[in-house]
Amino acid sequence: MTRNMGNVDRALRLVAAALLLWAAFGTAVAATGALHWLAILVAGVFVLTALVGMCPLYRVIGLKTCRAC
Repeated sequence: MTRNMGNVDRALRLVAAALLLWAAFGTAVAATGALHWLAILVAGVFVLTALVGMCPLYRVIGLKTCRAC
């Protein structure tokens, strides 16, 4: 599996995931219902792709944010 995400992109995804989890569990905005589960799902995908360093959507559209890749 080839990396296609740079460090800045990975860090931004982790920050976005943290914000989504905070919205899902720490606020009343997305505390219940489908929005709650959607926020958790998207946060999980962001964390997984950030840790692995590869985004399948980037691969499909031919995008790389990693300079050394």
